Amino acid sequence: MAKKNFKDLTEREILALAIQLEEEDSRVYADFADGLKENYPSTAQIFIEMQAEESRHRQRLIDLYQQRFGDHIPLIRAQDVKGFVERKPVWLVRPLGLATVRRQVEVMEGETLRFYERAMARVSDPSTRKLLGDLAEVERQHEDFAVTLEEKHLTPETVSSEERSQRRLFVLQIIQPGLAGLMDGSVSTLAPIFAAAFATRMPRDAFLVGLAASLGAGISMAFAEALSDDGSLTGRGRPLIRGTVTGLMTAAGGLGHTLPFLISSFNLAFGIAVAVVAVELAIISYVRHRYMDTPLLSSTMQVIVGGVAVFIVGILIGSS
Repeated sequence: MAKKNFKDLTEREILALAIQLEEEDSRVYADFADGLKENYPSTAQIFIEMQAEESRHRQRLIDLYQQRFGDHIPLIRAQDVKGFVERKPVWLVRPLGLATVRRQVEVMEGETLRFYERAMARVSDPSTRKLLGDLAEVERQHEDFAVTLEEKHLTPETVSSEERSQRRLFVLQIIQPGLAGLMDGSVSTLAPIFAAAFATRMPRDAFLVGLAASLGAGISMAFAEALSDDGSLTGRGRPLIRGTVTGLMTAAGGLGHTLPFLISSFNLAFGIAVAVVAVELAIISYVRHRYMDTPLLSSTMQVIVGGVAVFIVGILIGSS
């Protein structure tokens, strides 16, 4: 279906579109409030009040429309008119992130402000122009309105609490799947790579085995993580992102000690690969300590014991 040009809209259609925009913004703010209430209750309250503000705008527009054109309001939406940006339904994502929400709000309010400014130039009725001008001014002040609400609801204690919630979500959605992938890729590929290295004494053969093992493990872990749950109950985020993070970190963990075997000298390649393994295990230990609150010494010992055990198995099998 062909979209209408904004310049071809009648005053009746402009008012109907304004009503629809305020209705949509109000519902989006309600969805933001619903999506944020569990992890960011005070910020959710901000959007509840912003929803109420948009509802009042809508009612003023409806009252004016009824005075001028009667009770029937034609259905005309932003997607029916050229020039509007298609909004991605970020409000449907759970859990919602604060940065994503605030970016979307900036886009919505900026677009609505431009609409009112253009609409004022298209209408001739004084009362309609005044209302559109008033609403445009309100949109300009929405940033101050949001600041006022933040001052009211976001106390230092609340900000600290929400920062902790944001960190928890980051750990749950990015750090945990990434760490699982890095551990799997770094440890599980040790045995086949070093077994091939000691069995053949050919760095190229060890490299090919390591490449296959790393990429295969990356793909396998990516699918396993993405299909483990959809994140709706656990709050672990989008399966695609989680699976991608896990798969990439798994492949990276294996490729780290695979790449040294591109060196033609077996002893040199082996020495560098062992050094890379030590760095990988140290990184894993630090991440577990930094984000999982695991004591550094305990984390280091656990990771080293597991890594060394797999390393020894690979060497024993390759030397047999």
